[in-house]
Amino acid sequence: METGYLLEEVCDKRTEKLFYGLPKTIYALDPNWIPHIRQDIEKLFDAKKNKLLKDGKAKRWVLINRDGQCIGRIAAFINKKLAYDFEQPTGGTGFFECIDDQLAANTLFDISKEWLESEGMEAMDGPINFGDKNQFWGLLVQNFKDPNSYGLNYNPSYYKDLFENYGFKTYYEQYVYFRDIRQKVEDVFARKAKLVLANYKVEVSDCSGKSVEQIAADFRTVYNGAWGGHDNFKEMSESASLKVAKSLKPIMDPEIMIFAYNEGKPIGFYINIPELNEIFRHIDGNLNWLGKLKFLYYKKVQKPKRMVGIVFGVVRQWHGKGIEGSMIMWFGQNKVPHLTYDDTILTWIGDFNPKMIRVATNLGTELYRTYITYRYLFDRNAPFERCKIVE
Repeated sequence: METGYLLEEVCDKRTEKLFYGLPKTIYALDPNWIPHIRQDIEKLFDAKKNKLLKDGKAKRWVLINRDGQCIGRIAAFINKKLAYDFEQPTGGTGFFECIDDQLAANTLFDISKEWLESEGMEAMDGPINFGDKNQFWGLLVQNFKDPNSYGLNYNPSYYKDLFENYGFKTYYEQYVYFRDIRQKVEDVFARKAKLVLANYKVEVSDCSGKSVEQIAADFRTVYNGAWGGHDNFKEMSESASLKVAKSLKPIMDPEIMIFAYNEGKPIGFYINIPELNEIFRHIDGNLNWLGKLKFLYYKKVQKPKRMVGIVFGVVRQWHGKGIEGSMIMWFGQNKVPHLTYDDTILTWIGDFNPKMIRVATNLGTELYRTYITYRYLFDRNAPFERCKIVE
């Protein structure tokens, strides 16, 4: 079908400018939108910075209308470490932005599909990230009235129709929870926490005084112990955990990074960072030299009032014993009275993880935002299955 639209691959400074400039048009009248940091996105498509490009592939396109205006953008990628873990080899699509026009959206989805299909893929998930799941993952479908949190997607409500009208189906839902950090821990967790402390040699502490290397080692132990056996789970290496810890160093607040230990061995963590978008909203999405100066200034004069729980986990052998409540209770008693934060959001928990959903709701949280990760099977007659539940 002749659309009058022109697709251009992002391959030079001109097309990169269109790719990064489009969101300012899409969200021009939306006061809640805070742009993603350009450098966070750029490094994902830089082979020198993203090791997934050693074996994987990625492409980006922009969509131009008859008047020469950029009206859409999209990326497609293949993570070779995950693509073949599914019944159908599955690639990804993301960084989608588009005007409210189904034909324009279809043109973007089509180019992703065609390229992925040419590379041997039989399905695509989206909108997702070419990297870690803690950033740029899922389509926002509930709560468009608050500013977006750092690293979490934000989009117009009409995107849901654009995806579903094309044929994407829900692979899993993602839930973000909110909690006033000064509210009382629910009785069930308080009871379990007391039993844990009475019957096991469990200690809870923050990361004050700990080196980046120690934080990385403890994080890796809990991460690998908590998610072992999960569908598509890949163990975190020592180098990867150290990279995560070092990336957090400029923004981390050791007082809100909590670990639980049994006889000195880490068995749980509750890792929070300050809500960086309270600072980044002043930076216009670019951490160039000027953006860095603005970041340092606003970080000093405007300390965030919200923290973000970026990961919450307990080693599998300790599930159901109240370790979560122990960390929350310790935090509430020992840290909260001295902190300037008011509340926290827990970054997304998939509907495939009912145990962690129960943990979050039992902690007295309320559902704050809902996202959807979609899947599109290229064979339209193939049976569709949602993401498996974590046992």
